[in-house]
Amino acid sequence: MPSTCACRVLRQFHLIALPWVLALLAGCGRDSEQEVQEVRPVQVMVTDMSLSGGSVTLVGNVLPESESSLSFRIGGRMMERFVGVGDHVRPGQLVAQLDPQDEQSGQQVARAQLSAAQAMAVEADNNFSRMRELVAQDAVSRALFDQAEAGRRATRSQVESAQAQVRLADNRLSYTRLVSDMAGVVTARGAEPGEVVAAGQMIVQLAREGGRDAVFDVPARIKDNAPANATIEVMLTSDTSVSTRGRVREIAPRADPITGTFRVKVALDDPPPAMRLGSTVTGRLSVDGVLGIEIPAAAVVRSGSNSAVWVVDPKTHTVATRDIVIQSTAPATVTVASGLSQGDLVVTAGVQALRPGQKVRPLGIAPTPTAGSQPGTKPESEP
Repeated sequence: MPSTCACRVLRQFHLIALPWVLALLAGCGRDSEQEVQEVRPVQVMVTDMSLSGGSVTLVGNVLPESESSLSFRIGGRMMERFVGVGDHVRPGQLVAQLDPQDEQSGQQVARAQLSAAQAMAVEADNNFSRMRELVAQDAVSRALFDQAEAGRRATRSQVESAQAQVRLADNRLSYTRLVSDMAGVVTARGAEPGEVVAAGQMIVQLAREGGRDAVFDVPARIKDNAPANATIEVMLTSDTSVSTRGRVREIAPRADPITGTFRVKVALDDPPPAMRLGSTVTGRLSVDGVLGIEIPAAAVVRSGSNSAVWVVDPKTHTVATRDIVIQSTAPATVTVASGLSQGDLVVTAGVQALRPGQKVRPLGIAPTPTAGSQPGTKPESEP
C-alpha cells in the first residue's frame, strides 16, 4: 500500500514539472536561435585603385643558389649513411654505403674469366709460333698455319673482352660507395639504412656552398614596373640591421596558377653569416608608379606567410576571407597588389571576432586611407 501512494505522488510531480521543463527548453532554443541570427556591426571601407610609387616591400626566404641530389648509380641494400641534415660535406667525402657482397662476387668472376682467357691466349701464341716455324719448313700445310693464326686472334679478343668485364666489375664495386663530388650542406635525406634503393634514388640532398638567393613571389604589376638590373636591398625580417644587396638573377616565365605571382631569385652579394638557409628576409625595391589598393593595416589577417582580409557580400551582408598579395607596407596602411578589386567592401575593424558566413551590419563607409591616416576612422551615420 505505501508503494502505491509513492507512485501516485511521483506521477503527480511529473505532471506538474513537465510544463516547466518544456518551457525552459523552449526558452533555450529561442536564445540559441537569437545567437545564431545575431548580426554584428562592422566598420567597412570601399576599395579604390590608386597609383603608388617609390619603395616596394617584399617578403621571401633565403635559399641556396643550386641544390643537387646525391644518389647511387646502381641499386642495392643500403648498409649505412654517414651524414644527416645540417651536416657539412666536403668533396670526396663518403656519404653512404651499399652492401658490396654481390659486386665483389661479380668482380671475382670477371677476374677468373680474365685469367682463363689469358691462359688460352698464351697457348694460342705458342701454337702459332710452332706453326710458323713448321710452315717455313713445309712440315705442315698452310691451312693449319692459318687456323693457328685465327686461334691466336680469337684468344686475344677474348682477353680484351675479359679485361673490359673486369673494369666494369671494378666500377660497379666502386659504385657501392656514394662519394660527394662537391662541398655543401645536407638539406634533406631520402632512404634509410637497411632499405633496398634503386639506381638514381635520392639519398641526400645537398645545397652547394657559395651562392645564396633571396627568393620572392612578386605580383605581375611589380615585375612589369621594376627597372632593369635593379638593385634590391635585402635584410633579415627578425633583425633589420643584418642586410646586404643583390641583383635579380632569375625570373620565372610563368605565374603560379594559385597565387598569380612570379618567383624572382635575387643573387645576394656577400650574404652575412646570419642569413642562413631558410631565413625570412625582407626586400626593398624602387619601382615606377604601380596601381594598387591601399587599406588599413588593421584590416589584414595574417596566418604564417599568408595574408587575407574580410570582404562583405553586398547582397547577403555576410563576410568571407579573401587571400591578398601585399605590395608594400607602411606603419598604418598596406598596399594590396592583387586579391582585391575596385569597389570591394573590406572590414577595417573587429576582424578578429568574425567567422565565415557571419551576417554583419556595416556602420559606415570608411574613406580610403592615405599614408598619413590612421586605421579605424570613426564611422559615419548608419546607412
